[in-house]
Amino acid sequence: MTRLIEVNEQEDILPKYRNTPIGLLLEYQNLNRTFSTHENPKMLIGMCMDNRKNLWVPDNFAYIIRSGGANLFYHEFQVSYAIGVGGVQHIALIGHSNCEMVQLENRKEKFISGMAANAGWEAETAQMHFENLSPFFEIGDAVDFLVAEAGRLRRRYPKVTVAPLFYNVANNNLAQIEVE
Repeated sequence: MTRLIEVNEQEDILPKYRNTPIGLLLEYQNLNRTFSTHENPKMLIGMCMDNRKNLWVPDNFAYIIRSGGANLFYHEFQVSYAIGVGGVQHIALIGHSNCEMVQLENRKEKFISGMAANAGWEAETAQMHFENLSPFFEIGDAVDFLVAEAGRLRRRYPKVTVAPLFYNVANNNLAQIEVE
């Protein structure tokens, strides 16, 4: 069973994230914590490329990778770089409500017509492009994907704390995802 845990006060932050960069992220975003000065990144944030999401974090706080659906599979070198060279020990994986990487097939025709109109592609080329690549980027249910992707990253980087978080585009708040 998976549940979303809102953060409306400091005590709502799960104990495993308190006094960590993940807890700080939740405080900055949801609780309007005053920014601290950071000389070096404290964490990596992997989040969707969606334009409706904007995090409230100070400069130099985090490496940020934006990818459709917060899927970091094709960005693994950048993740490894942030860990190996940047020294980060915490990853926040942030998906969101109303993600368009969910049920991609429903946007196939819009994709094809948009590529024809906006990129000058032939409809057949756009269709082949969609059909060849969309399976790599379809995430299914956003929360289920985040739980699975966090599990994959934990297995890949066993000494790194990985927190799946869910961004509500309606109120700009992050919720913690807990699997029971």
